[in-house]
Amino acid sequence: MTTEVLRYSAFTTDPAGGNPAGVVLDAGGLSDAEMLRIAAEVGYSETAFVTPAGPSEYRVRYFSPLAEVDFCGHATIATAAVLAERVGPGTVTFHTNAGAVPVDTDLTGGHATATLTSVPSRSRPATGAELDEVLKALRWAKEDLDPHFPPHVSFAGAEHFVLGAATRERLAKLDYDFDALGDIMRRAGWTTVHLFWAEDHSRFHVRDPFPVGGVVEDAATGAAAAAFGGYLRTIGHLETGRITLSQGVDLGRPSELVVDIGTAPGIRVTGHAVQIR
Repeated sequence: MTTEVLRYSAFTTDPAGGNPAGVVLDAGGLSDAEMLRIAAEVGYSETAFVTPAGPSEYRVRYFSPLAEVDFCGHATIATAAVLAERVGPGTVTFHTNAGAVPVDTDLTGGHATATLTSVPSRSRPATGAELDEVLKALRWAKEDLDPHFPPHVSFAGAEHFVLGAATRERLAKLDYDFDALGDIMRRAGWTTVHLFWAEDHSRFHVRDPFPVGGVVEDAATGAAAAAFGGYLRTIGHLETGRITLSQGVDLGRPSELVVDIGTAPGIRVTGHAVQIR
């Protein structure tokens, strides 16, 4: 039997922008090996596999072409958009390997919009050894870093190494050692390395190398956006408020992610999603 894979791009209203994700709506009969095979055949950074678990509740698993991922933000936004269009807008709960993730959906304005609320975030300073390894694999120097933003390892469903670039030019020139960075990340259990440059207090340009998933870079990374929101709260940059992340520009797939930081432990990430036809 052929499994239907829907293809949506998240954090954009243009199918040529954003980050593509596969969505399989009824995955209850698929084995882990079959889900991994389908994800590899689709070739996107993640494909979401969905099984109904009750009224407005779904079990969702995410697979990259190489491995299962505990939580994926852009595939969550894409999946929620599919459900909003097929079942109707409202609030759904996705039961992921990382925990329960509520998602609010809306169809006004001609485009599906979804807002996820992450599991509780946390963030800790990176060790000197972790920083040295990552910088070597990135081919960056310590002088390339923004001293206002300490390197951290941050979590909001998955762990990400967070590193601030001193200039937009440094961020744009991404030419890293794919195998070396992937090895570091696998040992540490990190999903992406979240690189960013602060345009101002509330707008950031970001890039996310994803070698552990077999992908050089994500065009939009909702899980990292949530972790980044938690990071900014932890370091005291923004205790509450909204930030906007511009991602995918350097890949030719511009994306916009809106992150709301509040007093609740989870971080809210909002974006549009559109079907790729």
